[in-house]
Formats: sequence, structure tokens, C-alpha cells
Amino acid sequence: MIRHALPLIALGLAGVVLAQPQDGDAEAHFRERLPSEEIVYFVLPDRFENGDRTNDKGGFTGDRLAHGFDPEHKGFFHGGDLKGLTARLDYLEQLGVTAIWFAPIFQNKPVQGDPGSESAGYHGYWVTDFTRPDSHFGTRAEFKTFVEAAHARGMKVYMDIITNHTADVIRYAEGDETGYVYRSRGDYPYSRKGGLGGEPINPGFMGDADRSAENFARLTDPSYAYTPVVPKAEAEIKVPDWLNDPIYYHNRGDTTFSGESSRFGDFVGLDDLYTEHPRVVEGMIDIYAAWIRDFGIDGFRVDTARHVNPEFWQAFVPAMLETAREAGIPNFHIFGEVYRDSSDNGYIAQYTRRDGFPAVLDFAFAQAIRETVAQGKGTHVLNELFDGDVLYEGGEKAALGMPTFLGNHDMGRFSTIVKWDRPEIGQEELLARVKLGHAMLLTLRGSPVVYYGDEQGFVGDGNDQAAREDMFPSQTASYNDNALIGTDATTAQSNFDTAHPLYEQIAGLSAVRRAHPALSRGRQIVRHYGDKEGIFAVSRFDPETGGEYVLAFNTADQPQEANVLVGYDARSFETLAGDCPAAVAAPGSAPFALPALGWAICRVAEVAE
Repeated sequence: MIRHALPLIALGLAGVVLAQPQDGDAEAHFRERLPSEEIVYFVLPDRFENGDRTNDKGGFTGDRLAHGFDPEHKGFFHGGDLKGLTARLDYLEQLGVTAIWFAPIFQNKPVQGDPGSESAGYHGYWVTDFTRPDSHFGTRAEFKTFVEAAHARGMKVYMDIITNHTADVIRYAEGDETGYVYRSRGDYPYSRKGGLGGEPINPGFMGDADRSAENFARLTDPSYAYTPVVPKAEAEIKVPDWLNDPIYYHNRGDTTFSGESSRFGDFVGLDDLYTEHPRVVEGMIDIYAAWIRDFGIDGFRVDTARHVNPEFWQAFVPAMLETAREAGIPNFHIFGEVYRDSSDNGYIAQYTRRDGFPAVLDFAFAQAIRETVAQGKGTHVLNELFDGDVLYEGGEKAALGMPTFLGNHDMGRFSTIVKWDRPEIGQEELLARVKLGHAMLLTLRGSPVVYYGDEQGFVGDGNDQAAREDMFPSQTASYNDNALIGTDATTAQSNFDTAHPLYEQIAGLSAVRRAHPALSRGRQIVRHYGDKEGIFAVSRFDPETGGEYVLAFNTADQPQEANVLVGYDARSFETLAGDCPAAVAAPGSAPFALPALGWAICRVAEVAE
């Protein structure tokens, strides 16, 4: 006997506007959403929209090396700000965005770097004042206006925060002609000045063996490895004031990103905070708790998390969650950046178990999509990725909240990554592969993160500065000569086209995801995969009704067919996107036929009793 499931309107993929709560009061609902229910938009404010040209130079005088503003140079400020971001919230709402994550907005050192290789702090990672927005972006009042405007639309706000380092202010008396080579704790213990042959200092200090305030009170001389020197002009540049004391930094030279130096070395010269020190722990908790209390923000993305000792996070994370709960924010989301170019999620999972992060940026997901969609590896890669979800603290349920992504401001855009792997690819195929990647991003488990500009077909020249184009009309030649996909536009003009094929696809799939809890909160099981490129399929289940959805993706550049395992009670399907079969071929088997680089999002419409 066949019984019919509840009726459902199939949503198209063009021109879809994200539905608001039925009673119209978005603000009354958004706090209750789980992290897995968010569709996140990651943006660099400096590169999004210029809403106030009077702050382009941040109130600084002098030339570009003083104020950091040079819209023709990809490594300097271009003029985007909080007013511009606020003015474009309608654009993001129509895209289906439910949470906005932006690069750090704290006051930065405007310009750093050796003569001839200077660049600016437009990206936000060279902080001098942790208590206010950078003057290039706006004021605390303008930040409050932005947060309130986002919340009024039911959008959450995630801040990008830094606890590992500050701007590069501290120098070393030993000179820097050959760079500040890292000096280890073994060769340069805290108890000797300048190494094993130096005079005794810091008597009784036990280093990391004792993290008590009493022990760290014995640490009075920071010259155990190098002799830190603070330039007079920058002696009081950092806020809060305690950050100006070199005793709260490791002062061991530059990290090599491996071994001991990964946690104790200066991150490309940036002053590495002594995060084992109780004063640093207390100070960072105070700084970021204030942002939660003062502005009611909804989450933190934590920069360079793997370069900080676990004990710091074991204190910091619970303190932030408790502050948020006290502020009436029940689902505050904290996710750490743990960079790893591997589709094996075992490495990043350790940070949820040992360090206590509720979630980490899912670099394993990004690599798995690259390997299957860009590199043509077998779809077993995706199966192995999802098999590894049991490694996270909280297992597969916790994996639902891991922020998934395709590319970013450090790695490069997904379109660029595809071009690296397929240098001869044409624009049409590039668009198809980028679309396939976004279809997987927006429907498979995780909290999807769209990198700003991807919805406008941006194709960068590389990673880092080369992947940080302007959405407003750009004056940067190396951006403007790029061939975008899905459009005849260039970055020399404004790119907020709601009819762009990628914008329409993301908006459509975002609406499907919002309409069907199975795609955000539902359990996922892999149904079909192989050792070659081809069809990969999963089922996801409605968390309330148990209803089944089948998602199938073809990673091959030729049409593919496969009989996909489904629930034995499934009989017919409703198409939500792509090419779904009308009915099962037999109980437990559905015949999928997908075009090259195609996909299907299907809901089981009829089931057998």
C-alpha cells in the first residue's frame, strides 16, 4: 500500500528570495537556529562596498605608507567599510545568507613590511587596538548599526578574532640582517639570558610546567632568547595597555610553521603572544567577552588556532560560551582555523577533542571537493571524508556544524583552484565545475560558507592578495584583467548582479536548504561512491519526520548512470533541483541518470507502508 508524504512545492533555482519567518519577525527567530542551519557569507569589508569615502585614509595623514590607502595596489586599503556592508544587506538577504562572517575589523597597524615590500592591514590581522573597529572601516557606533541591521533581517554576525599575535611592533636588539631565526626553549631556556652561556635570569620560574599566577610573577626579564626592543614611537600603540609589555610575548623569533616554533614563534614577524601566561588568558577573555556583551554578536571564527597552546582554548572557549549564554545568545558558534591541506579530517578533529573547540573550519571538506571536482579523483575520497566524522568530539552530529567551504582569502578561490588543477579548462566547463562544487557545498553536511565574490564569478590569479578582489569598481589592474565566469563583466565595474548564474544558483539552493531541515540538521549516510570519478550520492533524513532525501552528484565530464541505494520503503521522488528519477527501479534502488557535472536534489514523495 502506498501512502503519500506531505505536499511540497519544488523550488526553482532562478531568482529565489530567501523566505522570512511567517510572522515577519525575523529577529524573534534567528537566535534559535543551530550553527548547521546557517548559510554563511565570508567577506573582507575593505573589498566589498565603499559606503563612506571620508574614512578611506582612516584619519591618518601623509602618503600611502602612512595611511595605507592605495586602491591601485592589491596589498593596500581600497575603501570598503561598515557603511558599505550595511548598505548591501538586501543583496546578501536575497542570496540566502543567514550569517555574515567578516575578516577582523579591529584597528590595525596601517602599513608593515620591509622597504620596498610594504603592504597594509586592510585584511585585519595586524591588530594594535582590540577594542574598536579600524578607522578605515568606521566607528563602534557604525559597527553597532551594522549588527542591528543584520539582526533585524534574521542574519547572524560572526567576528574573525585573533589571540595568537598582534601587529609587528617588537624588534630584537640582536639585529635582523638575516632575519630572526627561531630560538628553541632547549637552547634558550627562560632561566638564562641569551642562551645556555648567558647569565641567570628569572630565578625560580618554572616555565610551562606551572601555569599559576605565582609562577609567572617570577618571569620579569623577557630577554631569554632575544632582547626585545619596542620603538619609542610605538611604545603605547597597543590597546589594552597591557599588550605593550614585552613580558607577555614569546620573543623567540620567527616560526617555521613546524615543530616547537609553530606555537612559540612569531607568525611572519607578528608579535607572538605568550598565551600560556595567565594575564594573557585573562586579558583575551576580557577583550572578546566585551564584544559579545556590547554588540550581541553571534559567533567567532578564531584565527591561527593551531598556533596556540591547548590550555588557552580550554579556558577561553568555555568563557566565551558562558558570556554568550548570559547575554541571551544560546547558540553562539566558535570555530577554529586549523589549516591542513588534506581530506583526512583526523588532524583537524583533534582540536575539537583536546582543545575544546565546538567546531573547526572544515579544510578536509575543501580538499575532498578539490580532489573530486577539480582533480578527477574517485568519489571514494568523499566517502572517506564523511567516514571520518566520527572522530570529532560529538561525532557525526557535531560534524553537521562544521563550517564547510570551497576556497577562501588565503587558499584562493575555488575557481582559481580548479584552473590550477586544469590549466587548459575553458570558461564554460569552469563555470560548470564551480556550480557543481557549490551544489555540494550547499546540500551536504556542514554549515556552508560562501566566499564573497564567488557568486559573481570572480576568478583570481592566485591565493592571498590575488584572491581578494573588489566588489565595487576596482582600480587594481591585476584584478581587472581577469576573465570572470558566467558574465561579460570585469572587476572594473560594480559586481552585485542578482541575475548572475552563480548568484541565482546559490540563492536557489539556499532556499531549498532553508525549506528542508533534512539538508541542514538531518543525519547523512553515503549511498553510492566509486574509485573513479562519477556519481556520488548520499541520503539525508528529516530530523523530525525521518523523511528521506537523496542527493546525487556527477563529478565526471560525461553523463553517468547508477543504481543508487535508497530506503526500501521509497517509491517515487519529488525533484527539488537537477535531474531526479520519477520512481524507484525496485525497492531499495533508484536509477539516477545525471548529465556531465550535474546533480540532483530529490525528496522521497511516496513511501510504502
